[in-house]
Amino acid sequence: MSLLVVGMSHRSAPVSVLERAALVGDEQAKLLQDTLAAEPATEAAVLATCNRIELYADVDKFHAGVAELSTLIAQHTGVGLDELTPYLYVHYEDRAVHHLFSVACGLDSMVVGEGQILGQIKDALALGQELHTAGRMLNDLFQQALRVGKRAHSETGIDKAGQSLVTFGLEQLAGDRSVSEWAAGKRALVIGAGSMSSLAATTLARAGVAELVIANRTLERALRLAESLAGQHAGLGAAVAVADLAADAAREAAPEQRP
Repeated sequence: MSLLVVGMSHRSAPVSVLERAALVGDEQAKLLQDTLAAEPATEAAVLATCNRIELYADVDKFHAGVAELSTLIAQHTGVGLDELTPYLYVHYEDRAVHHLFSVACGLDSMVVGEGQILGQIKDALALGQELHTAGRMLNDLFQQALRVGKRAHSETGIDKAGQSLVTFGLEQLAGDRSVSEWAAGKRALVIGAGSMSSLAATTLARAGVAELVIANRTLERALRLAESLAGQHAGLGAAVAVADLAADAAREAAPEQRP
């Protein structure tokens, strides 16, 4: 048996595809269960963040494994396989291990060194353990990846170079003031309602903005995200007219202040 990872990230796919491919609700659990039910895989774990979806599996056949994992990702994200395939990457055996360690260290993140990825890897392992899809190999691998990532963050100072993109943008806008002081009374607009938009909206809400509005082409998704953060949903034109700052997840997650 050998380790195989099939996935896509901000390095391989445009934001528009990553947004549509977000694994929402219990889709991560269903993906893991279906992966384990597939013949080539005996273990599985999924790492799903705003900037990546990666499916790790212990497989006995490389080509069959790549085909099966790619098909499963397409099925559970709702993006057609033909459209998805050009954006997928494949790592196998030692290269798969090296890739996960790089991800854990924050070297593969949009903002190099960001620390949120360690919690996301921990969550991915916890879900695999809960569903009994992560066996000895993936348990050992993910635990080691967490140790490597923690050591890299504590010993190299890479954290200083790697804050989340939204937090970095807020700190730039705040200037000499604290983010919470600067955000007080601000009206914030988040454009989009996918995974990257969720990160932007959550960060802005925690920063203490006075009003948070979600604008999205699909009203249902905008409403769901807004309700989860005690925010509002609105049409894009009306929201832009009154917003003090906007985070456009169709382009990037960093907020911009409106003149």
